[in-house]
Amino acid sequence: MIFGGNQIRGTIPNGIGNLRSLVALSFEANQLTGIIPSSIGKLQNVGYLYLNTNNISGSIPSSIGNMTSCIDVDLSLNNLQGSIPSSFGNCQNLLALALSNNNLSGPIPKEITSITSLSLYLNLSENQLTGSLPFEIGKLENLGKLDVSKNRLSGEIPRGLGSCTSLEFLNLGENVFEGFIPKSLSSLRALYALDLSHNNLSGPIPEFLGDFKLLKSLNLSFNDLEGEVPMQGAFGNTSVVSITGNKKLCGGIPLLNLPRCTTNESGKMKSSTKKILIIAMSGGFLGAILLTSVLCYCFRKTKGNPASTSSWGKSFRRVAYQDLLRATNEFSTANLIGVGSFGSVYKGILPPDGMAVAVKVLNLQRRGASKSFLAECTALINIRHRNLVRIITACSSIDFQGNDFKAVVYELMVNASLEEWLHSTHHQPNNAHEPRSLNLTQRLDISIDVANALDYLHHHCHTPIVHCDLKPSNVLLDGDMTASVGDFGLARLQPQVSGQLSSDQTSSVGLKGTIGYAAPEYGIGSDVSPHGDVYSFGILLLEMFTGKRPTDDMFQDGLNLHNYVEIALPGRVTEVVDPTLLREYEERSAQSSSSSHRNRMNHIESGKILECLVSILKVGISCSAEMPPERMDMSNVVSELQRIRDSLSRSMMRGQHEIVSVRPQDR
Repeated sequence: MIFGGNQIRGTIPNGIGNLRSLVALSFEANQLTGIIPSSIGKLQNVGYLYLNTNNISGSIPSSIGNMTSCIDVDLSLNNLQGSIPSSFGNCQNLLALALSNNNLSGPIPKEITSITSLSLYLNLSENQLTGSLPFEIGKLENLGKLDVSKNRLSGEIPRGLGSCTSLEFLNLGENVFEGFIPKSLSSLRALYALDLSHNNLSGPIPEFLGDFKLLKSLNLSFNDLEGEVPMQGAFGNTSVVSITGNKKLCGGIPLLNLPRCTTNESGKMKSSTKKILIIAMSGGFLGAILLTSVLCYCFRKTKGNPASTSSWGKSFRRVAYQDLLRATNEFSTANLIGVGSFGSVYKGILPPDGMAVAVKVLNLQRRGASKSFLAECTALINIRHRNLVRIITACSSIDFQGNDFKAVVYELMVNASLEEWLHSTHHQPNNAHEPRSLNLTQRLDISIDVANALDYLHHHCHTPIVHCDLKPSNVLLDGDMTASVGDFGLARLQPQVSGQLSSDQTSSVGLKGTIGYAAPEYGIGSDVSPHGDVYSFGILLLEMFTGKRPTDDMFQDGLNLHNYVEIALPGRVTEVVDPTLLREYEERSAQSSSSSHRNRMNHIESGKILECLVSILKVGISCSAEMPPERMDMSNVVSELQRIRDSLSRSMMRGQHEIVSVRPQDR
């Protein structure tokens, strides 16, 4: 149920809990008032809960802890009061939690900081929270962003925070933390932005902060820090560091205009009696804060369990916006290899090892692009299969103009997409005069690869996944022409996939996928299901072997690709198959050295090839049936296509053997 970005007024009805099949509840950026009903806890299949940017008041119901399938919860920018329910600790699949910009009070429950699956962000900023930051915060080893700024938190910064080694953005500013900056923070070497400003911190500035190579924004202003300011790293750049309002500091680079550090009789450092000049940082510094508040986080979860730090580190690599900018030659048009519904794809070389990658940059101006990014990362977090495009990393960051930036980085598939091989007039990279083409065996192999990928998604994932946008441009080919399915921007998790699709199952999701490939039931609001992917596969299969797009101009007045092929089977199959397949067969026959050879080859191959084509097209017809229950299951599709390939291979081998064994006088 997705109604974000409208002007919906009123309250959330208590009966919302009756919609137990919902997998998403999205009412963000509306004008809702009233409270969050406790019945919301009945929505145990919801993975995405977006109620942010409304005028909702009251407390967060403790029943929200029953929504254990949630992976992303955003209740920010409301008028919520009361304490944060400890029952959030039951939501052990959460990747992201935002409760910022409310009037929440009381302590941060330790159960919140024990949700080890949290990996994208935990944002509790701009509330009225009190007490200390729980020591259990150290359990969030995979967390990329932590923001608890603008609260009333007190006590010392817990040493356990140093265990959050994946942190790239840490904001503890505008609280009343006291004591020294703990040495344990020296392990946070992935930090891009650190804000400890407007607290009561004392003691020296730790030297290790100058050793953070990735640090682009450091704000220590308005504390009670003292002693010598380091000069290395971030402290050597006044556009990166702010130490304003710490009157006992000395030394540092000359541009800081701090007094020299001297020692008293006991050898302790003290500042000169000269009045300290307060640094008036320019607007460029404010820009730097925005530009470099980077959250660039890659995450992974093993089947059914959060990944450990070690397994995460082995599987995904960390990249920043500037890494991707450099890798793609600043996203140049020369590196552009595709444009989709929600963004553009660029080829690039990723430092330091020179890995060839494809970088999908989301166009965040397009409505739904942010959700597409999250959907793609969520869908890929649990899956790994030889026929699924391998994700290298994901990046959520800020570009150099201060705009949000999101990208998914994949392994580059050197032979591009199936779309180009079926319809493009481009030439192959190794031979500028030879047009792209696929023979019968290659097309059959690719169709089996795609079928295997869908069978895995539907039947062999821990949580079944519906791709929702299968089409030739989302089927990519590697150097060996092995096919992999990519682009999971519309994918949906299906916690309880049903084998049948009820006719009264409807949803506000509307059309999912691309015109021509999207299942007809999606057009009338039916829920996404594996049946929809099967339909898309059927259309793809028919397109592969006829060479005609489902949106071809010839398909008018009730004629479509499905019935165009259906009425030609079996007797007129040669009228609908791709002419390049027939030309290939004719050219091979003509290469025989005598009419006797040609006759033998024709006799051996002709009937079998036509039989193979009929069988393949029948699979496509069955998969693209109008009624979902009439479509084949992907497991059966895989078995049938493999049977066809095996039969064709045996026939071809027998034909070759007979031709090689022909009598000498026939040569």
